[in-house]
Formats: sequence, structure tokens, C-alpha cells
Amino acid sequence: MVATPIGCLEDVTLRALRVLREADLILAEDTRHTRTLCTKHDISTPLRSFHAHSNDAKVLQIVEELAEGAHYALVSDAGTPVVSDPGGYLVSRAAQAGVSVEAIPGPSAVLAALCVAGLPVRRFVFEGFLPRGGGDRKRALERIAHSEVAVVLFESPHRIHATLENLESELESERRIALCRELTKLHEQTLRGTVREVREELSSPARGEITLVVEGRAPDAAIDDIDLDALLAEWRREGLSAKEMTQRLQRDLGWKRNRAYRAVLDASKPDPT
Repeated sequence: MVATPIGCLEDVTLRALRVLREADLILAEDTRHTRTLCTKHDISTPLRSFHAHSNDAKVLQIVEELAEGAHYALVSDAGTPVVSDPGGYLVSRAAQAGVSVEAIPGPSAVLAALCVAGLPVRRFVFEGFLPRGGGDRKRALERIAHSEVAVVLFESPHRIHATLENLESELESERRIALCRELTKLHEQTLRGTVREVREELSSPARGEITLVVEGRAPDAAIDDIDLDALLAEWRREGLSAKEMTQRLQRDLGWKRNRAYRAVLDASKPDPT
């Protein structure tokens, strides 16, 4: 599992270059993209396409070849494999087959964004790309709004303005974000401020790969505006047990276990009217 540059082609480790040269084959999300890196560093290893649409038969074929002694390197288009790309399933199947899996660490858009965000990031969670819409997107936005630790997101330039609009409606007005665009590339840009300030400063249409860092909610921030009954009713419709709802309240709202358990218990009592 070889981490590759997220922009600047010089951002690659000596170990990564050696592994790519010594491998029998490089499994690449986009062979055209990876060929550019290989050409830059005089790597002649054959390339084979492996991406999100690769079917089970292709995965099984690769696992069989590895089990028979092949030595493959897996790369994504940029950054560290398995982070928001299809490599995880292959790793799981290979490990189940007894194949040795090694990480060759290196560039990561997540860590690069945290470095330049200028926000408290001692603790953080990675959400990846938000769901496109519906209840899943709403719940993801609610998690971000109630998170007391920094949240890192990936977003496309085509959807970033809509995402910022959603965040502005969910977050407290003073919550800060850092929008990192084209990290390590020629036109790298980091915009910092409240969501409204960043929205106003970001060009439209936006261009380039985008990583967002959202400041965590202050521990004493008000949460009285939550419609707890509606939230628990929705979770019950989803089939969550009382234990699972208690855990969700602890994780999403930062509540202590006793408080979360009491809220779930009270909500389950029949209405006396």
C-alpha cells in the first residue's frame, strides 16, 4: 500500500520509489495518472487498473496471484491508499488469504490540511466525502455540528458551495473552518474564518481538490435547540436499540452515559395523556 503525492511529484519517499520499482505490478486507480508519476521517477513497472468499479472477480484474481507469490504495489490517484478509495476491500480479502500486507506511508491530504488549518486539531475525526443527500447527509452534518473535536472532510469543487451553505446553516456562527485547496500544488490556497467568511472569499466556480477542516464545538456550547424527541424517534424507525441510541448520544452530542441513558429511557415511556 504505497502513498503517492497529492500534488507535487517530489513529495514521495525513497522507500516508496524503491517499492514501486521492485514490484511485479502496480495496481493503480487511474493508470494514466500513475504513469505520470512513474515517468517522472524513471519507474518502468507494468501498471494494471484497479478502482472502485473493479468487480469481485478481479479482486479474487489479484488475491490468487498474490497468494501464489506475486509482489504488487497498490496506489491511489493521490495520497494514502484506502483513505476514500477502493483499496480497503482488496486488503481485507488479501489478509484473509494469508497474504502479507505492508503500508508504505507518505503524503496525506488529511494531515497536510491539519498542519495549515490554524485551528485546534489535537483531536480530530475524518468524515471523508459527505453523502450526496437525504437522511445520511443530514445526519452527517448533525455529527459535525455537535462534534467537540475537529472534523476533516473531502469535497469536490462542484459541490463545495452547497456544502458550505449546509454547514453555515448547521454550525454556530462563530465556528471556524479552514478550506484547503490544491494542497502542495502551484496554486495552493488556504482560506480561514467562519463559514460565511470563507464562502464569501471562495471563488465561484471553485477549482481543484478541496479538504475542509471544521473547528470542534466548544464543550459548553448550547445544545438546547436539539429536537431530542424527533431525533430518537428517527433512530427508532431505523431500528436502533436503546443501547445503540445511548451510544449515539454519547458520541454525537458528547453527553455522559448516564445523561444519554436517562434521555433514551424517558423517551421510551408512554405519554401519560
